Amino acid sequence: MDATGTLDEALERLHHSGPERLGRLTNHAPMAVEALTARGQAHAVHRWLDLYAGKLEDFPSRVEPVTADNWASALGDPRRAADWIDHFERQLAERPWRDVLGQWWPRLLPGLYGGSTHPVIRVGHAVRTLLSGEATEPRLAELAHGLGYWAARHRPLAAPASLPGADSAAAALDAVPPIAVRDGGFPARLDRVEALPTWAAEVTDPDEARRRLTELVRAATHRYATHGHGEETMLVHAATAPNAVLRTLPALPPALWPAGLRAAWTASAAVTAMYAPDAPVRYSPPGTLTPEEVFERALAHGDEHVIKLTDTALDVGDAPALAAALRSIELSTPLG
Repeated sequence: MDATGTLDEALERLHHSGPERLGRLTNHAPMAVEALTARGQAHAVHRWLDLYAGKLEDFPSRVEPVTADNWASALGDPRRAADWIDHFERQLAERPWRDVLGQWWPRLLPGLYGGSTHPVIRVGHAVRTLLSGEATEPRLAELAHGLGYWAARHRPLAAPASLPGADSAAAALDAVPPIAVRDGGFPARLDRVEALPTWAAEVTDPDEARRRLTELVRAATHRYATHGHGEETMLVHAATAPNAVLRTLPALPPALWPAGLRAAWTASAAVTAMYAPDAPVRYSPPGTLTPEEVFERALAHGDEHVIKLTDTALDVGDAPALAAALRSIELSTPLG
């Protein structure tokens, strides 16, 4: 995946920075550079980082070590981000990374909604790297940073009331009712999500969970092409958050897959409710552009959410997904 070691160099460079800036905005650089490397653009990683560097802040201060005795009280405390990252670095130094992930996944999954779903997305990128190649120290450290950020921003969601469901993920997303008041940031909007359509709640078979999750990622990616103008940045997460869960499944015991599907559906549907536009628009097909050419356009644009959505669109791999990626390029402000 990264014969030159560029990804490891970039991750070492980034691990001097914290997971957020300004107390609430996510550091997207680790996710973006992993996507660039995975898509054959490692040569552009450091140049892209130079453009993004102004959005990085120093690693946060430590408060108190997280231990086996006090971890529950530290869960969801953003002041403890450095403590949590330290904790996972110790865990990953002592045990196989899949064992650590398998232990903490069910603990963290109920709080997937914190940090605007960015922590699970960061974990998904880290896991893809570890599954694709050698478990080097920088790559293990990146998993520790992702899990630590997730633990610090752990934010459960009260179960929304169930609305009539649909047979397909696309139809279920179409049935999501917008929240009544669509202003404020992610946490405020999330509190207003009171009811969502039921979809895949009955799934218990791991293989069916993976199939349904794949379907959800495809539907949410396609939907961005027609609905992304509702909020060009935040609606990206309706696709990238469930895709992060999908990417993580192969590293987890299959018994944990159905719960991942349910959390991913709730996240994707909630984001859809929070940022839905008043009406969809038509989209232009990608024409003769290849997936590689679409990703090159995303790189030239530079916005971190554009890069990540395009990365997910290439996972989906069909023309509507590529159209969604091109739509994100059209809607978003370029980096730089």
